[in-house]
Amino acid sequence: MKQQNIRHLNLNDLEAYFLSIGDKKFRAKQVYDWLWVKPVQSFDRMTNLSKDLREKLKQDFDFPALQVDTVQHSEDGTIKSRFVTVEGYKTEGVLIPTEDRKTACVSSQIGCSLSCKFCATGYLERKRNLNFDEIFDEVALINQQSLETFGTKLTNIVFMGMGEPLLNYKNVLKAIERITSPEALAMSPRRITVSTAGVAKQIKQLGDDQVKFKLALSLHAANDKKRHEIMPINDTNNIKSLIEALNYFYKQTKNEITFEYILFNNFNDSLPDADELIKVYRQVPADLINIIEYNPIEFAKFTKPSPEKVEAFMSHLEKNRVNARLRRSRGKDIDAACGQLANKG
Repeated sequence: MKQQNIRHLNLNDLEAYFLSIGDKKFRAKQVYDWLWVKPVQSFDRMTNLSKDLREKLKQDFDFPALQVDTVQHSEDGTIKSRFVTVEGYKTEGVLIPTEDRKTACVSSQIGCSLSCKFCATGYLERKRNLNFDEIFDEVALINQQSLETFGTKLTNIVFMGMGEPLLNYKNVLKAIERITSPEALAMSPRRITVSTAGVAKQIKQLGDDQVKFKLALSLHAANDKKRHEIMPINDTNNIKSLIEALNYFYKQTKNEITFEYILFNNFNDSLPDADELIKVYRQVPADLINIIEYNPIEFAKFTKPSPEKVEAFMSHLEKNRVNARLRRSRGKDIDAACGQLANKG
């Protein structure tokens, strides 16, 4: 018989379990704290429980947690971790430190099904969704890294790693519920950003579900023809439908929306491209456009524009009173930058 995953039990379930085996009710709170508050990834780490009780839990429950497989350190302080699931699948997460922030960039799927032409993950096959407790593990393990390396907890989380978060909707929302719960990591949802390649129906669903986190749309081209070339998802979720969905999301939640826009040399980096981007920006109550440096990958034909072209593009946005920020990539030397995650050890 398949054992039940212990993290699928709530506190009441755990209390009932301990009473059923003739143990004290308070054990439930001890175990619950090990699962969610000072999260560990194995029964053996639950040091205030007797060895016998830990063995009993192993017999009665499954605990399929992510484990750290490899860790790489960048010259700029960025740390990339490759995690491994119980059945041996690999996924990646990144800790991005700055002076005032420690940000975890986490994955939501093993591989990805969207095949965006500029992204290394897009060239991997999607094996499966990550479960909510595995996503929680990514955050807990990166938080631990932050404490050990920088002496401070995570301040922010971005769902910008491998996979499309809105195609793993339930697990992502449940993971965020655990991450933000006062009875778990107690992080503020305002410090969490979910980035999507644009699934209009699910963006509206986020509005209906009254989520509290921020939303980022990976736009990368501001007309359908170009966006279709690099992001096949645009076939079923064109820019018009995304503008409508983002407006609906904002009306329901009033949460912050940002656009992500990677600059590709001689593709979307001209001043007419900037004008098209401004036009889209004006139709949504977006807070910001993140202009992102392209990080070349071996499979793709794209290159990054010259610093002069980037400067001209940014100046044009500024002149048109667009709130835009140039995001310098971190962790490029260890393939940890935006679009580079591909499970390389």
